[in-house]
Parts: sequence; C-alpha cells; structure tokens
Amino acid sequence: MSTSMHPAAPDHLPWFIPAPGGSDLLLVGTALFLLAAIVAVGLIFLRLHTLPERLAHKSQKLQFEIVAVLGLIALLTHQHIFWVAALLLALIDLPDFGTPLRRIAGSTEKLAGIPPGDGNREADEIERASLAAQKREH
Repeated sequence: MSTSMHPAAPDHLPWFIPAPGGSDLLLVGTALFLLAAIVAVGLIFLRLHTLPERLAHKSQKLQFEIVAVLGLIALLTHQHIFWVAALLLALIDLPDFGTPLRRIAGSTEKLAGIPPGDGNREADEIERASLAAQKREH
C-alpha cells in the first residue's frame, strides 16, 4: 500500500516541527531562554535587594551594620517595610556623636587629673570597691 499525501497538506513542514524521532529544537531553545531569564531576573532582584547596603557602605560602621541587619530581616521575613527602612537609613547621613563625646570625656578626665582614657578603669575600680563593701555588710 502506498502512502500518498493529502492534497491540502503542504510540501514541507516548518523548522520547529520535529521529524518523528527527532529532537524538538523550539522546546530546547525555549528552555534555555527561560533558564537564562530566571537567572537574569534573580540577579536583578538580588542587586536591587542589596541597594541599601551598597549605599550605606560608605557611611559610619554602626549605620552600615543596622542597614545590613534590616536588609537581612527583610530578606528572611518578606516584610518590605524593613527594606524601605534600611533604604531610608542608608540615604540619611547620621551625625557623628561619638567623636565630640569622646573629646568631652577626655577633657573632663584631664581636668580631674586622670590620664585620658583611664577614667573608665577608675570608675570600674570604684564600682568593684562599692560592691565589695556591700557584700561585707550582708
């Protein structure tokens, strides 16, 4: 029995229709494109997610650490308010309160006749002596 083609059938099939037993090139191409698109979107998402940390990297250490923790909390809890708070904190320059307070403390120690930086050690000794006296009373 001979097989004849239907009169309405085209002479050739398009490239994306595989021959019997052949591989489907359109399926393979679509799978590779989908995989590349997923990786690209994931990289864009992670780059956007680390934006507050990259902005705060040039700021003070404490501010950077707070922004990093807020970003990590946002990533793990899926609460976007933490990411927004991290972004706002990264964009704001916090004033440096530590340096003036250290200078004031050093000047006060110098006025009291204590070498700068030793005031904390003397306060600890006074506190230990007071605790020892309280223990003796009991």
